[in-house]
Amino acid sequence: MTLTTSSPTPAPLVLTPIEARVIATLMEKARTVPDSYPLSLNSLMLGCNQKSSRDPYMELDEAQIASAIATLKERNLVRETSGGRTAKFEHNFQRGVGVFEQAAVLLGLLMLRGPQTSAELRLNAERWYKFADVSSVEGFLDELQERSAEKGGPLVIKLDRAPGAREQRWAHLLCGPVDAAQLASGAVSRSSGLGGNAVERIEALEAQVAKLQETVAKLCAELGMSPPGQE
Repeated sequence: MTLTTSSPTPAPLVLTPIEARVIATLMEKARTVPDSYPLSLNSLMLGCNQKSSRDPYMELDEAQIASAIATLKERNLVRETSGGRTAKFEHNFQRGVGVFEQAAVLLGLLMLRGPQTSAELRLNAERWYKFADVSSVEGFLDELQERSAEKGGPLVIKLDRAPGAREQRWAHLLCGPVDAAQLASGAVSRSSGLGGNAVERIEALEAQVAKLQETVAKLCAELGMSPPGQE
């Protein structure tokens, strides 16, 4: 009689908000300022506490970041590089979590900037990775949402459309389950500061820009030319 044993299902990855900010900042700087990467503890703190491209805004100190790094190193999500007088750190997110590059980019942006529509993610990813179109972004998001339990379960969730919003937003699940109602109310409160019409105009403009970029890319491909900014 032969006994077969199945491998245990991996536990879902759950990060604290500080750990998520630390690793996402490392992911961002690796792509946007490669000459300054890996990052020292002080540089990482400055990146985590940026006022731009961050939601929510945080004011972390070196002790909080060092504690997060220690935990992330234990999970093989962050590595300390050798050499030099100052310790520097780099991420190992894609391999540590086991996702494709494009999926890692989307998760990093969601950790840094909070819930976003697929069109917003494509625009915000420009300096990280150039997605061909919005549908390709949605394809990777769908895969992350349908991730099997054998791989650790879903990593993103598609939120209900907020009142007055034109599109649904996506949120990451790397810090555990999210309160969809609270996120939706947060979107409404931020929108009220701009005014409903202003928000709709911004979203419409973002969609138009995404379509124009897609059209330009197709025309350049037909003419055998490089898209603007890629010469």
